[in-house]
Amino acid sequence: MAKRKREGEGSAKASKKVAIDAHAPQAKVIAAKNKSKSTQQELLLHSTSHPNLDYTAKEETSRGSKPLVNHYVGVYDPKTGTMQVIEAKKMVVRGATNFERRTELGQTFGTRKAKKALADVTLNAIGPVRRDADEPVKPMDAASKAMLTSVGSITSTMASKEQLQAVVDEAKPVPKANLDATDILDVYDPNVIIGRDILNQVPIREWQEKAQHKESIQAPSRFVVSRVAPIAINADATLRLRVLRYLCFVLIFYMSTKPGRERGTRSIPPRDKLREALDPAPEAVVESIRRKFSDAGTMRKFHMDLLMTHCCVFSCIVDNFESDTQALRDDLRLDQKTINGYFHEIGGRVKPVKTEHGTAQIGRLALPLDFPKQRHLAPKKR
Repeated sequence: MAKRKREGEGSAKASKKVAIDAHAPQAKVIAAKNKSKSTQQELLLHSTSHPNLDYTAKEETSRGSKPLVNHYVGVYDPKTGTMQVIEAKKMVVRGATNFERRTELGQTFGTRKAKKALADVTLNAIGPVRRDADEPVKPMDAASKAMLTSVGSITSTMASKEQLQAVVDEAKPVPKANLDATDILDVYDPNVIIGRDILNQVPIREWQEKAQHKESIQAPSRFVVSRVAPIAINADATLRLRVLRYLCFVLIFYMSTKPGRERGTRSIPPRDKLREALDPAPEAVVESIRRKFSDAGTMRKFHMDLLMTHCCVFSCIVDNFESDTQALRDDLRLDQKTINGYFHEIGGRVKPVKTEHGTAQIGRLALPLDFPKQRHLAPKKR
């Protein structure tokens, strides 16, 4: 802006030009240099390829007021006669013994799960060898060969799936079945599962005489009472009648037991009271039942399951391998699901069948036998 002249000032003074502020002209940058930032790097070296040691090397840092000493490596080239000096980091090597100590403690004082985890680490120590398509196969080292040899020797003696299933079936509380039989009559032979000598001593004359004179036959079992008359009057059903009388003794034996001191057990009465309850069974029959289904005066779960499965087999033999399970279920005081499981254990199946009076649960035993398979539990996710 122009300044006005003050009044009284002469015109002799020369007029001044007003200076206007303006931006400096722009200039093109040809080159620039950024200052490099100093960065600190820490080196870590881990090696597992050493044949004797597993070690970890770290870069040593300054301690207190002691400065670090730089280390250099000289590389001499004999062709040119020159030497190239390169700075090298000083590394401190210390053995990694903490893992070995923890492993030893785990093997000594660890739980079963911890020991299994340590064993898995050892077995999985051989890592996969990765190579290119055109690269030749690298030979295995001595440790890998020794590991594979030990694994092969162990697995060569392992049982097969069929052998494991046979061991499981042998340990089950079920009567011994003849799996090679071609007739269902030969699968559970009463002379085998009861014993020929014991079966011949089972008294049946009393029942046969009462059936011939059409007298009532009393028994504490609904299953026995509902079947004894037509079988006792049949002269060709002597074996079935003996099995039915033996089944009656077994049911009376089970009904005379009481809950034991230990949970899930039952206590059998003394021998004199047991002999009185099973009268008129001979002494050999009483002792056979007592030894088969108890141990030291106590019935445990194994003995109870063994008794239940034997009763299922006896009912199938008596009813020509198609038995209504309701009466036997009431005698053993079981629910339908449980007795279905016992029939499945002996190779049979229970299926509902419609009748005039409703639906009946019929247990059938036929070839081929249908046993429950060995269960394979899925491994837990880690």
